[in-house]
Amino acid sequence: MNKTLFAFVCGALFALGLIVAQMTNPSKVTGFLDVTGAWDPSLAFVMGGALVVFGLAYWLSQRKATKPLLDDHFDVPPSRGITWQLVAGSLLFGFGWGLSGFCPGPALVSAGFGDMRVWIFVAAMAGGAIAFNLTGLKTR
Repeated sequence: MNKTLFAFVCGALFALGLIVAQMTNPSKVTGFLDVTGAWDPSLAFVMGGALVVFGLAYWLSQRKATKPLLDDHFDVPPSRGITWQLVAGSLLFGFGWGLSGFCPGPALVSAGFGDMRVWIFVAAMAGGAIAFNLTGLKTR
């Protein structure tokens, strides 16, 4: 299968999963994040299911595969250490997610529904990515 077509099919399946799980609904997400108020634990099951699927795929890739199906090698981060960049990025991601109810994947899916709040979030996300690239900092 062509890499581009495979990437499109995977992306469409991921988007459909985000919609079905209601991760594109900011009130559902903020309800999940509000652990001291009216907490909605349903997204924990979605995340748990994703962790199980990833865990199995990762385990199989480490044990059985010498290379990915559609590439020459696995892209694995060279470091497993906790750096200030990792902590700062995690904090920014968490604040943005908590304030808006969107993280990048669901925001891009939700942008297709035409909500102006989502477009503002996506523009801010793109601006942050551009600003990061202008700093010259490296992620690896």
